[in-house]
Amino acid sequence: MSDTIEKVSIIVSKGSLEGVYPALIMANGARAEGIEANLFFTFFGLDAIHRKRIDHIKVATVGNPGMHMATMLGGLPGMSALATHLMERKMANLDIPPIHEFIEMIADTGAGLYACKASVDMFELTKDDFIDEVQEIITVGEFYERAAGGEIIFT
Repeated sequence: MSDTIEKVSIIVSKGSLEGVYPALIMANGARAEGIEANLFFTFFGLDAIHRKRIDHIKVATVGNPGMHMATMLGGLPGMSALATHLMERKMANLDIPPIHEFIEMIADTGAGLYACKASVDMFELTKDDFIDEVQEIITVGEFYERAAGGEIIFT
């Protein structure tokens, strides 16, 4: 049995900035190390691959304990936009690309990008709703087939 990880399958279920970026960073790091990587977008994580929503992902400020602020403060008008702007600026300073560009880079390395069929059906979406880098809409069973023999990571 090998002590090295050879394959990771990352489940993206959150549609917020802090829900999407960890998955992209993990997938990018895996590919940089020669590790096979697949991203499975489900529930609100579909926003990260949705043509009309990909460039409008925001930081969740309401009910987010990581923000270290009162929920009422997080709900003030413009707070999410401000937090998103500050976070995007910090990431840009670290040369972390915007989500759309990051996904293109990861796909170009050979990572698999898949949408969850149950979530796609639930939200009444089609393949045309997604960016070109999405390879397929697959079932959970098909995801498990692709994940076989590797690590599964939830973000």
